[in-house]
Amino acid sequence: MTAYLPRHPSTSEHIAVRGLSYHVRRWGAANGRPVWLLHGWMDVGASYQFLADELLALNPNLSLFAPDWRGFGKSTAPQPCDAYWFADYLADFDALLRHYHGDTAPVDLVAHSMGGNVAMLYAGARPARIASLVNLDGTGLAGGTPDQAPERYAKWLDEIIKPEGFAPYKEASGVASRLMKNNPRLPEDKASFLAQHWGAPAADGSWHLQADPAHKRSNPLIYRVEEILACWAAITAPVLMVEPADGSTRRWLKLPDDYDATRLAKIARLSRLMVKDAGHMLHHDQPALLAQAILNHILPPTGAAHGA
Repeated sequence: MTAYLPRHPSTSEHIAVRGLSYHVRRWGAANGRPVWLLHGWMDVGASYQFLADELLALNPNLSLFAPDWRGFGKSTAPQPCDAYWFADYLADFDALLRHYHGDTAPVDLVAHSMGGNVAMLYAGARPARIASLVNLDGTGLAGGTPDQAPERYAKWLDEIIKPEGFAPYKEASGVASRLMKNNPRLPEDKASFLAQHWGAPAADGSWHLQADPAHKRSNPLIYRVEEILACWAAITAPVLMVEPADGSTRRWLKLPDDYDATRLAKIARLSRLMVKDAGHMLHHDQPALLAQAILNHILPPTGAAHGA
């Protein structure tokens, strides 16, 4: 396969964050308007390459930052690690912002899936730190009930007894094929590009995913919708929620039918965009459309209002 050729190649930096080495990928102007791109579960910062190319084609004065979350890509995993906790993602991101921007400067956030959920919690916890937020299909989960706690803890205790792992691939093309299986809309050139970042070669020539297998373990804590929505209600930044128009993610996550009325209604300054011909990986499927929507949200035309 011929890999996608970036129009705006990235650079890499490694930052000490809370005892870990965090890998941060950067594009654009050194001192431009900072926009942070937060990836989802089983992904990496390089996943935003296609969107970065479109954003910088429209506005070269942006400074784009895309970290690999702890235990993904080139960021190290905590040792030992029996599970990953959302509070750690928030603290890691808070430390990254302090490193690059000091203690108070607000930034724009674009975040996908798990990253979108982290971004929403962080924007509620640190509202003054966020100038605007674009949530790419980070809808949250269906939620649990207290009576599920014994089973959840027992499942986690069983899982930490045995080591986790990912099956290797004979070569990088196997990783690319897996990506295209996960997302049938992904063309070969983009899959080949992503495979070089999603995976890495071992000494024997086989390819392995760049992710800590501990990410596969169940979280023993129940998803508490009330706490999540309290954070959403505390967000003061304008929020653009972007979802695939076919509703595939909502069905997959079994979100409630009254999701709009009971959850999105908590967001004070909300705009919404439903994207056609796209699945969960919106930034891969429709990067040009998303880039324009993101810039309209971050830098709205004169006279336009943010959100509702």
